[in-house]
Amino acid sequence: MTGRQHTRSTFPPHTSRRARAVRRALGVLVACASLTVGCGALPGTDGASGDDPITVMTWAPQDTNATNKPGMPAFAAAYARYINAHGGLAGGRKLKVITCNEKNDSITAAKCARQAVKANAVAVLGSYSQYSDSFFPPLEGAGIPYIGGYGITNSEFTSPLSYPVNGGQAVLLAGLGKELAANCGSVALVRPDNVAGDALPELLNSGLTAGKHAPTVDVLAEDDATEYSQQSEDALRAVATSGAGKDDQGCVVPALGDATSTFMDSFRRDREDYPAVRTATVLGSVDQTVIDASGGASGPYEGAYITGWYPAANDDRWDNMKKVISEQAFSDNRIDPADAGVQTTYIAYTVFKRVVESLAGGEVSADTVRHALDDGMEVGTGGLTPTLRWRFQDRLASVGFPRLTNADVTVQVVTKGRLVSGRKGFIDVTKTLEEAKLS
Repeated sequence: MTGRQHTRSTFPPHTSRRARAVRRALGVLVACASLTVGCGALPGTDGASGDDPITVMTWAPQDTNATNKPGMPAFAAAYARYINAHGGLAGGRKLKVITCNEKNDSITAAKCARQAVKANAVAVLGSYSQYSDSFFPPLEGAGIPYIGGYGITNSEFTSPLSYPVNGGQAVLLAGLGKELAANCGSVALVRPDNVAGDALPELLNSGLTAGKHAPTVDVLAEDDATEYSQQSEDALRAVATSGAGKDDQGCVVPALGDATSTFMDSFRRDREDYPAVRTATVLGSVDQTVIDASGGASGPYEGAYITGWYPAANDDRWDNMKKVISEQAFSDNRIDPADAGVQTTYIAYTVFKRVVESLAGGEVSADTVRHALDDGMEVGTGGLTPTLRWRFQDRLASVGFPRLTNADVTVQVVTKGRLVSGRKGFIDVTKTLEEAKLS
């Protein structure tokens, strides 16, 4: 789960407050915690040519009081074992994965990046960190590409060395708006009362407007409160009494990052006094682990719409990822195939494998990997994403996301306590974001 971003601003001084807020929406649902770094590596020898192992790094926060993604480095290590057990990468090269505990800390994030530089890593893959201002400078100085970040910072969609595999929070909110326009009466958004939160109504409304739906009711809340009874009642009252002209139930959308679970505690108590409503949110505020912890099928998320970047975990397209887990990490309870972090790491490594194969036995280095991606290489992921291709000025550059190449979202529904597919296929929100009033 993610919470508020704490990185320093990367926007030019002439950018409007609303435009800055939209950019920051990519990181509105992130969290921060403590210091210290712990790095480990699979056995092997550094090197980028000949028969030496190909070295990469994956980092994510672990053992903190806030956001934890231990499944990402754990899966990366399992993937390396799987690849090496099956003959290595193209030409029989061994894959060496270095992992780093980013600890949700800016200093530690920079240490992880410097560790990647020192180890001559050819790429950082499938990683999670909100501290892009800390980790990108060392990577950019060494020319190391960042492939498949979690999509929680502005820099992941602007840096020329970033190759995102999903569309971050912007596409999730736009896609959620499109889905709710067809399935909800009135919609109330409960969001942080801060600059980053200012962007959320615009992003959600971009999808609602595309579906010819009235704008959301905007309910402001402190994102670090200990209870949300007032906001819960305000949202319930708004969707129960606003004349939407539809027979559908109203929908309440909490988007408070780490505080979403606290809001839902209040909401669970208060909703009994109001007509039935549905809930909806995005991955990053809620994932399968949160649903499990809140009671599963008997919890407050049952029936909720949740937009994600990828197909539901029970989709056949994840079979190869599950094969990696079953062969190399069957008993590792850190790795949940339903975790969007694990899924992002798998897709990042899939992209990297395709890149190495495209080099046809030639040198594998940070430069050759980056050049292959920059030269228009198209990468398929077995239907888990659209075909990926990175251009510095892509279609969404005009709204501040020049590296956003995947604007597809999926809709999932919590059914019997599990996230399952809510509609067939992907929703492409590229046009929705292009036409939105985001500045």
